[in-house]
Amino acid sequence: MVPRFLQPLLSRSTRSVLLLGPRQTGKSTLMAALSPDLSINLAHEPTYLEFARNPAELEERLAALPPRKPRSTVLLDEVQRLPSVLNTAQALLDRPGNRLRFLLTGSSARKLRRGNANLLPGRIHTYHLGPLTSAECGYALDTKQALATGTLPGVWSDPDSSDRRKTLRSYAATYLREEVQAESLTRNLEGFARFLHVTGEWAGHHFDLSKLAAAAQVTRQSVARYTEILEDTLIVHRVDPFTKKSARRLVQHPKYYFFDGGVRNGLLGSFDAPADRIGAMFEHLVFSQLVAGCAAIDEERRISSYRTEHGSEVDFIVERGRDLWALEVKASRNVGSGDLRGLRAFAEWYGKRHAAMVLYLGETRRRIDGIDVVPWQEGLREMGL
Repeated sequence: MVPRFLQPLLSRSTRSVLLLGPRQTGKSTLMAALSPDLSINLAHEPTYLEFARNPAELEERLAALPPRKPRSTVLLDEVQRLPSVLNTAQALLDRPGNRLRFLLTGSSARKLRRGNANLLPGRIHTYHLGPLTSAECGYALDTKQALATGTLPGVWSDPDSSDRRKTLRSYAATYLREEVQAESLTRNLEGFARFLHVTGEWAGHHFDLSKLAAAAQVTRQSVARYTEILEDTLIVHRVDPFTKKSARRLVQHPKYYFFDGGVRNGLLGSFDAPADRIGAMFEHLVFSQLVAGCAAIDEERRISSYRTEHGSEVDFIVERGRDLWALEVKASRNVGSGDLRGLRAFAEWYGKRHAAMVLYLGETRRRIDGIDVVPWQEGLREMGL
């Protein structure tokens, strides 16, 4: 098992924590590594039913723990299935002489919100877990494998490429069956399935909801609702346009990226990287690493994109405090001056000091017209991700 960067951070903390992340990112494995005294998996149907039937179930199980330890740690897995249990958790944490620490995991912020979940303000710290990062793997990810099947921990560690692909194909089917039905969308499951496939094809491009609705043969209102569900269940991430005060108008349609490129490939049923797909696949890989890399070190960075009405474009603008990186992603082993037009246009428009970088598939670092062209994993290392 690849050690996760969050593990020592969570081990050192004495606070209760909520760990959010899509399914199969390793939340349960990470929390189990913290050696909880009591583990409760609400994704297990019999366990869920026991807790749903008996509001005192948590207290009764805690009462059965050995009383000798000065502090007890309790893992509640997939807590969004029964948000009401968090009220009991708060009552227990607020008791005088409390000696409990809760480890909570969840894969749907939407279900927590719709269930009026008590997120224990002031009592709990929230973290996010994504797929494996290049840093966690010593900046030695196999690029070909990562492009094809992503970096979900269980998928990445499977030595059989056929098994990896089968797992990712079933991921989309499982998501449709469990997540969508749970969101009461079964009346138009076929429409959502079409929307999800079209979203997979359009991911990484600027979204026009009206055009997406026409392609998926659903209403524009449905597209807006379906997109919100994908965001809330952490399947896709929205990338808004980078803005600043300027007379030049920027295109305002956002981009959306899947949290893992392998999941997107499984949805589309294609894992190969021909010339017409490798660009989008490499963008997804880099984006996934940017988001997961920030989560792994518990650091907030804003990720946006740049595009003008005249077509000048930069794939990602990454901001951390006063630091800003303009990143162009090139799925090629050769980069020329013509590939830097977007970065030059952004520098002229932005007018402030920043780092400009091309992340590419080559193995040699170059500098062209004052812009660094860097092997992609080396670039992530330089950004502290």
